[in-house]
Amino acid sequence: MSMSGKRTLIISHGHPDFNKGGAEVAAYNLYNAMKKQGEDVFFLARTAQTPHGGAAFSSRKDEREILFHTTMDDSFLFSNLKTRHLWQEFRDLLQLIKPDVVHLHHYFLLGIEILTEIRNTLPEARVILTLHEYLAICHNKGLMLKTNGKLCYGASARDCHNCFNSLQPGDFFLREKYIKTHFAAVDHFISPSHFLKQRYVDWGLDENKVTVIENGHPQGHIAFSQKVLKLHDSVKHTFAFFGQVNPYKGIDILLKAVALLPKSIRKKVRVEIHGANLDQQEGSYQQAVKALLDKVGKAVVFQGAYEQHEMPELLNAVDWAIVPSVWWENSPMVIQEALACKVPLIVSNIGGMSEKVKDGVDGIHFRHGNPADLANVIERCVLSPEIRDELQQNIQPVLSLDDCVAEHQRIYLS
Repeated sequence: MSMSGKRTLIISHGHPDFNKGGAEVAAYNLYNAMKKQGEDVFFLARTAQTPHGGAAFSSRKDEREILFHTTMDDSFLFSNLKTRHLWQEFRDLLQLIKPDVVHLHHYFLLGIEILTEIRNTLPEARVILTLHEYLAICHNKGLMLKTNGKLCYGASARDCHNCFNSLQPGDFFLREKYIKTHFAAVDHFISPSHFLKQRYVDWGLDENKVTVIENGHPQGHIAFSQKVLKLHDSVKHTFAFFGQVNPYKGIDILLKAVALLPKSIRKKVRVEIHGANLDQQEGSYQQAVKALLDKVGKAVVFQGAYEQHEMPELLNAVDWAIVPSVWWENSPMVIQEALACKVPLIVSNIGGMSEKVKDGVDGIHFRHGNPADLANVIERCVLSPEIRDELQQNIQPVLSLDDCVAEHQRIYLS
C-alpha cells in the first residue's frame, strides 16, 4: 500500500550503529523497509556523539538519515533542560522536511517536550508514538518492578513513593500530569503487545487510540529459517540466552536452574549465554554471576556480545531459546528471532513473554523467578526430546517487515 506522496519522519532515541536496543532496531528496520518500498521517508536518531562544530544535526549515511545531538537531563520528567535551546533548530528542521506523519519510537533521551514541539510546529501532521516499555508509568527504569524486586501490577502516587522515599506522592502525581500533558499531542499510539497496551489503558490512555502492531521481522532472517533444521544431538541439548546481561534479564535464574539439575542431566546440557554489558553492572551483581558460572562449570559457556545479523546462524545451532526475565517485558526481539528460525522457547510466565509464546504450543512457560521450576522444564526437555519436535511444528510465521509497514500505514492514513 503506497502512501501516495505522504512524507514520513521516523524518530528514534538512538541509532542502531551506536545503540542496539530493541526499540532502536525496530525503528530503523521500519525506516529501511519503507525506504526500500520507495516511500518518502526520513530517519532522525538522537545521539550522544560529539557534533562537529557544535551543530545540532549531522548526517549519518545520507541526507535522509539525520543525527540529533541533544541530551535529556531530568530522568524523572524526561525533560530536556541543558539543550532546550536546540528546539528552535529542531523546529527549523521540521519546517524544512515538512513531514505529513511524524512517528516517534521514543521520547527518552530526546526530552518529552519533543511531542508538543512537533504538534505546535506541524499542526496538520499526524503524530504517532510507539510505546516500548512502561517508562511513563514507572520511575523504576520503566520496569513496573518494585524496588524490593516484586512485580508491580499498577502504579499509584502512594505506591511509587513507597519505592522512592526521597520523592513525595505529590511529585509522582505531578509527574503523571506532566507526561500526560505532552502525550495529548499524540494522535495515535502503537504498542507491540496487548499486555503493554492494557497497562497504558489502565493508566489512562484511551484504548481506541492504541493499536497493537508487532515489530516486523527482516525477510532475510525468515528465509534463513526455512533451511533444513538441525537434528537433535543424542548427547548434548543446547539451550541459549540472547540479550543484555543485567539483573532484570534473569541470567542468575538460569544459572541457578542449571546448578539444580541432576548431574546425569547436566552432562547432557550445554547452555550458551550470548550477551554484553556484564562489566557495566554493579560489582555485587558481577560477582554473583561469576560465582554462579564457577558453580555450573562446563555446562555453561559465556559467549559474550553478538551482532544482530548473526542471530539466524546462532539460533540455527541451538535447540531452545530461553527468556528468563524477572520483569514483565513487552515484546522481546529474541522471541521473534527464535520463532522466525523455528526454535522453540522457554520463557517466564508473565507479561509480553507469556503473550508471545503459547505454553505447550510453540514453547514452554515456567514460573518467573523460580530456578527450580526452570530446572524441571529443562530436565523434561532433555528426557523427552520429542517435545521440541512437536512444538517446532506448531511455530507460525512471524510478522514480516512488509506486512508491518502495511499495518503502520493504515494508522498513518486513518
